[in-house]
Amino acid sequence: MFLDYGTNVTEYPKWQALFREHQPPTLIVWGKNDHIFSAEGAHPYKADHDDVEFHLLDTGHFALEEYGGVIAAEMQDFLARINK
Repeated sequence: MFLDYGTNVTEYPKWQALFREHQPPTLIVWGKNDHIFSAEGAHPYKADHDDVEFHLLDTGHFALEEYGGVIAAEMQDFLARINK
């Protein structure tokens, strides 16, 4: 699994181009104390999306363990809004 992280980096420009071209509604829920995927890595997504909802939670890499209910509620609210 850790080896896959290294190969993902070369794919980032392709993903960013797809985001810019297709502009999918996007929900970002990120742990501000994540030492694997730092909060600084979350902010650039906002530059590629016109329709982005951004939440930086006071947690680390395993945000679902601490904030599972909060994240699930954010997902449900987001999906309800974009599917109107």
